[in-house]
Amino acid sequence: MTAKSPSITLDNGVQMPALGLGVFQSPPAETAAAVEAAIATGYRLIDTAAAYFNEREVGEGIRRSGIPRDEVFIETKVWISDYGYDATLHAFDKSARKLGVDHLDLLLLHQPLSSAFDRTLEAYRALEKLLADRRVRAIGVSNFMPEHLARLLGAASVVPAVNQIEVHPYFQQTALQRMHAQHGIATQAWSPIGGVIAYGGRKKTTFADPTLLEIGRQCCKSAAQVMLRWHLQEGRSAIPKSVKPARIAENFEVFDFELTREQLAAIDALDTEVRGGPEPDSITLENYGRPIPEA
Repeated sequence: MTAKSPSITLDNGVQMPALGLGVFQSPPAETAAAVEAAIATGYRLIDTAAAYFNEREVGEGIRRSGIPRDEVFIETKVWISDYGYDATLHAFDKSARKLGVDHLDLLLLHQPLSSAFDRTLEAYRALEKLLADRRVRAIGVSNFMPEHLARLLGAASVVPAVNQIEVHPYFQQTALQRMHAQHGIATQAWSPIGGVIAYGGRKKTTFADPTLLEIGRQCCKSAAQVMLRWHLQEGRSAIPKSVKPARIAENFEVFDFELTREQLAAIDALDTEVRGGPEPDSITLENYGRPIPEA
């Protein structure tokens, strides 16, 4: 029998699978097969983004899986080039057409765009409209820091259901996660097993961390499986990325063991507070603006 991910109940009652497949940097030519393999394994959450340029292949993989649309939780993200009320409404249309669906389960703003935050607020207003029109089931943000969230909450009618942020044992953003908890915002971890560090040429990586390897030895699991279990037990959603069927399957084999309180505390103690990805405020239209093609 295929394993099933536990779910997280979002603030509007929508059920989101806690463990999903991420496709950041997955080559389009390999994405459809990866999505199909993930769904065959048991994944029911697929995360993509307009700026990944592989939404079309995600849709193809979902269709090839043979699983009914309403059994797969699809989330994507609006890129900063499409911020603004009308532009963001059109961004939804572009993504939905590429994915081959008439509605999305979760739509996020990909970055805070702090250098032009008025456009961010207009983009979020468009998300609220899409939610009211039932074209999306939940809305949220990604890479928003406490100051961005505070500005958004001061202007928005709908609290974001999700903030997708970099979280792994070496970078845990605990203050931001506490803010999420205070407002009923679910934390979704991108780079949940520290790939953003491991593939960045740094000598110290989570995959070779002695604490994680020892806990893995105790549990007969890999360091990656230990990290994913840590996320799930601490109430986060996680979206590990891979295009290799064996790795996709391994990342899903995390429901048959449990970490002890001491093991969770040992992982919590690994936080270096050093970000692996870019500073959100560095993502500007001047540096990162790029046109998102029509469907």
